[in-house]
Amino acid sequence: MKLATLTLGLAALLATLASQAADVKPLFTQVLKDYPSKEATMLEVSYPPGAKDMVHRHDAHAFVYVLEGSIVMKLRGKPEVTLQPGEVFYEGPDDVHEIGRNASDSAPARFVVVLLKKKGSPVLTPVRD
Repeated sequence: MKLATLTLGLAALLATLASQAADVKPLFTQVLKDYPSKEATMLEVSYPPGAKDMVHRHDAHAFVYVLEGSIVMKLRGKPEVTLQPGEVFYEGPDDVHEIGRNASDSAPARFVVVLLKKKGSPVLTPVRD
């Protein structure tokens, strides 16, 4: 009986975590001819209600444009901001992204991010303190 309860509890936790994950859709990547070691990558990020990101960095210049809903962003050492549709956010290559989340527990949020980064480098790197 205890094993069944533990298994059900673990399944519920995994379902909750999966439902809170952002959906990241690659839109475009282009090598930058004027900057041979760099590329631009455009992504569409959809946050379901209550979704949040892990602490991470991009090792890139990141330009965010909010399309739908509200998102909360915070970079290490800077104030938290809540962004609405039509608003923008910038994250530099040395920034640590401490908070990235949907501001709502009931409505989705969606934004586009353009990353200017080293060619072939990962889009996101988790940060552990």
